[in-house]
Amino acid sequence: MRIITILVIVSTMTMLSISWSASRTTTKPKINGLLGPVPIPADNPQTPAKIKLGKQLYFDKRLSSNNTVSCATCHDPAEYWADRTPVSAGVMHRFGKRNSPTILNAAYSIPQFWDGRAIYLEKQAVGPVANPLEMDLAMPQLLARLNAIPGYRTQFRAVFGTDATEDNVPKAIASFERTIVNGNSPYDEYLRGNKKTMSKSALRGMRLFGGKAGCIDCHSGPYFSDSSYHNLGIGYKHGKYSDPGRFDVTKNQKDMGAFLTPTLRNVAKTPPYMHDGSVKTLIDVVNIYNRGGIPNPHLDPRIKPLHLTHGEKADLVAFMKSLTGKPVIVSPPPLPR
Repeated sequence: MRIITILVIVSTMTMLSISWSASRTTTKPKINGLLGPVPIPADNPQTPAKIKLGKQLYFDKRLSSNNTVSCATCHDPAEYWADRTPVSAGVMHRFGKRNSPTILNAAYSIPQFWDGRAIYLEKQAVGPVANPLEMDLAMPQLLARLNAIPGYRTQFRAVFGTDATEDNVPKAIASFERTIVNGNSPYDEYLRGNKKTMSKSALRGMRLFGGKAGCIDCHSGPYFSDSSYHNLGIGYKHGKYSDPGRFDVTKNQKDMGAFLTPTLRNVAKTPPYMHDGSVKTLIDVVNIYNRGGIPNPHLDPRIKPLHLTHGEKADLVAFMKSLTGKPVIVSPPPLPR
């Protein structure tokens, strides 16, 4: 297990304990709490120079085989660091099969990717670079390209004491991504004491979220994710799974069709939903849960019909909208030559 040190990004952020209960009929709403300080790996401390380098790499299309795609292409700052298409287009307009999740607040996510094949941001950061459906640039070619650019070579030597390597390129990108955080939604401000930030509908939705609807069972903690994998039946048709999900990593049948619980922070700004981007709106998401998911051999046993009324479903959506923080706008930087 890696040793984690702490960098305080927002000094006022504190952790609130999560109230758990076996009953979904309690009248006291359970809460997820506020985001705490961003966890920083001891082997990759933040420095301004490293963050600057990572920012340049994040926006640089030269990290793709044909110089047309960057990290920001599929994780766009203007779209709350996600992509509004069901699945993103990579080089040569090739399409994968999974939706691009937001990297906003991804610093709090352990593990990474829909199937959890990477644990930390460092492993996530360069995964899409080598993927032939995304950026399609193998690591040896990536390093040769970066080290042939004088500006990058100078920066890598200043930050890491060496040229670009398989180890330090993802460290730089991850360092930048750890600065892309927000914890200033109406929900957060409500917990900090400003009781005017959430509507009556959102407050009813918060009570449902932690009670009758049971959303908090999986969307738990300040990041609104239990960092685990669940099968809702999305993509299961005619006795087949369009995507095996976590099974790809574990080869365990119990993980067939299961995917990582996504954060709900800023979720109103990052449609479409689910691992394949097949669900268009938040009310559509609620309806899937309300009917107990999609029947399949590996449906998570916790997914049961909720019997929510029309008004209750609207209140849940209002609560999820209250999790929208202020946008984190970052402009593309000048790139090394």
